[in-house]
Amino acid sequence: MSNRWKELERHGQSLWYDNLSRNFITNGQIARMIEELGLRGITSNPSIFEKSISTSDEYDEDIEQGIRDGLSTSELYERLTTDDVRNAADVMRPVFDRTNGLDGYVSIEVDARLAKKTDETIQAARRLWKTVDRPNVMIKIPGTEEGIPAIRQCLSEGININITLLFGIESYVQVAHAYLAALRERKKRGEDISRIASVASFFLSRVDTNVDKKLDAKIGAADGAAHELRTLAGKAANANAKLAYEQFLKIFHGPEFAELKAVGARPQRCLWASVSTKNPKYSDVLYIEPLIGPETVTTVPDETIEAFADHGTVADTLAQGMVEAHETIEKLRNHGIDTEQVAVELQVEGVKKFIDAFDSLAKNLEQKRHSIEETIA
Repeated sequence: MSNRWKELERHGQSLWYDNLSRNFITNGQIARMIEELGLRGITSNPSIFEKSISTSDEYDEDIEQGIRDGLSTSELYERLTTDDVRNAADVMRPVFDRTNGLDGYVSIEVDARLAKKTDETIQAARRLWKTVDRPNVMIKIPGTEEGIPAIRQCLSEGININITLLFGIESYVQVAHAYLAALRERKKRGEDISRIASVASFFLSRVDTNVDKKLDAKIGAADGAAHELRTLAGKAANANAKLAYEQFLKIFHGPEFAELKAVGARPQRCLWASVSTKNPKYSDVLYIEPLIGPETVTTVPDETIEAFADHGTVADTLAQGMVEAHETIEKLRNHGIDTEQVAVELQVEGVKKFIDAFDSLAKNLEQKRHSIEETIA
């Protein structure tokens, strides 16, 4: 396979794998990806675990043991997923050590049903952090209004956090400042801030899916503006990401971060998520090629890994086209499409999708549980 993914390292971007299953650990796939692609991290979410646990018999023995231990379905789910994340973290540990804690992380998400509950989110994050018990784990917390104070509190306690479901610039800036505030709290208490890690996961393809639908509706009713509306299709997500990176540069290469950097703090990197192209009319590397730049992470599924390895172009592109990115967002706004409102819609939708995945997994796990209970009765 091509070394295009390995070339990202020279441009300051880290490749993380947006997938996790027990067999990836046991069959050596993750270890091979580290060697062949330069893999530097792994992310998981309820949808990924739902697919993994529901379609594999590799978990049956542990499910049986959980039944014998008297675990509830939710407790069983947490045991299965934390075991996978712990084992994956052990496989990624050499990357963590080699990069001095910059990469090598495996992410696990708090229950999405807690997205509107600050205190419960904090408690869940603490429990997952303690249960996995690895320095190279990140706990994923949605960047909702209620999630932001939980993010700040957990970071201040030394828990690495992957902020998920970010779609807009305003929410991105809020989580960046939550990170700074947490570091300041630790510094004030005389605690180490050099080993605290966090990424802000900015979702991409869903933005274009939402905006393109709005554009299609307007094109049908437009007169002279139809041509410009068509030129904006498939442009919102990358423009949005570039503007988020612009804010990253202002915050983490500006004076407010300087004093923290001086005592060892690392920037909270932007992570590009949801990078598989949903519209078949668009390039299958649409959300990779234009967003390559330093101090960033891209987290990708299998199909995108294969596409970019086959025909992707590696170049420093992220800081390019900033003027055009601003113009794109402004043109959308002039046509009545506010990307910040889109971000609100998508975050609500994203939380619901993860809750649905949790519910589906719980249902399937319950069915597996009953089936196994019958065999051991």
